[in-house]
Amino acid sequence: MSLSAISKRYARALIELGAEQDKLEQYAGELDRILEVFAAEKNLQSVLASPSVSSAKRSAILSDLAGKLQLSPSIRNFLGLLLEKQRLRFLPQIAEHFRKFADELSGTLRAQLTSAVQLDAAQTAVIRSGLEQQTGRKVILDTRVDPALIGGLKAEIGGRIFDGSLSTQLKRIEDKLTKG
Repeated sequence: MSLSAISKRYARALIELGAEQDKLEQYAGELDRILEVFAAEKNLQSVLASPSVSSAKRSAILSDLAGKLQLSPSIRNFLGLLLEKQRLRFLPQIAEHFRKFADELSGTLRAQLTSAVQLDAAQTAVIRSGLEQQTGRKVILDTRVDPALIGGLKAEIGGRIFDGSLSTQLKRIEDKLTKG
């Protein structure tokens, strides 16, 4: 079975549980916290995946981590299942699929907005509102700054890219001039 199929299967199961308990956002936040810890502590994942560490010890470590992160019983059980089935290494992909499925259920789109300079809250709100009107769905913006854009904005939403950056416009002009 492929990595994608495995991670989608576990993500769907967690989505069903979260929807049933009306805790999709809570679960998404808890998954994000776990992934932050795993990203910061590379050795932790190695220990949890190591066959040389007893399963009881790995369970105890995971239980301690869940306690420190104040995870819900459902997420604790979910992590325990992943640990037992040796699927904990798939957690980043499971979390990614979980977020996509949760967004589909809630009718939310995620957009990545890149600008040449930091945008203030009012500018971000205007852009979000425009994207929501265009798509007819709620939009969550992930804003980033890339000085290489020189000016303007670049937005990626639902697999579509809207590029109004000055660097792209200059490149188009250059292409026209070189082609004649």
